[in-house]
Amino acid sequence: MTYLVVALAAYILGSVPFGLIIARLFGLGDVRRIGSGNIGATNVLRTGNRLAAFLTLVLDAGKGAAAVLIARQFGGEALAGVAGLAAMLGHLYPVFLRFRGGKGVATFLGTLLALAFPVGLAACATWLVIAVLFRYSSLAALVASLLAPVYMFAWYHAHTAALVLFMAALVVYKHGANIRRLLAGKEPKIGKP
Repeated sequence: MTYLVVALAAYILGSVPFGLIIARLFGLGDVRRIGSGNIGATNVLRTGNRLAAFLTLVLDAGKGAAAVLIARQFGGEALAGVAGLAAMLGHLYPVFLRFRGGKGVATFLGTLLALAFPVGLAACATWLVIAVLFRYSSLAALVASLLAPVYMFAWYHAHTAALVLFMAALVVYKHGANIRRLLAGKEPKIGKP
């Protein structure tokens, strides 16, 4: 019963569309109607408002981290993992937006930072290096997500690595259109519409 309650609460937390809320508070309109139509920080950045994008990034990561940290207090690592996954599913398929959410990168990274800080830090560093070198947010997200389970397996437990692998697979799945554009040379670079 505890797992069900925590998973539901984490899912609801994950469902809060901070990108949409921040964009509206900043007078930027409906972020779903610009750029990629995504509710995440990268698309909020396409409005030209860096502060709004930064706040979206922090809040989307924060909801993943908060779910993990709160759940850990109630039931240890297993419950923390369930909460992290539920928060990410909430972001990807939010009940408040008819299950059409973001791509989960920031929430995934926030979850990783709370589950195993060194792993989260390594994944964030991987994202940053790839983004700086290639200027593609989606490529950075894909590489960081795919390496996160490797980091987790190398530094922590196999069962936690399996959870992170599943979450990484969700990120890759949600980036299907980005992958096709990357392969076709049509993916917009960071800061471009």
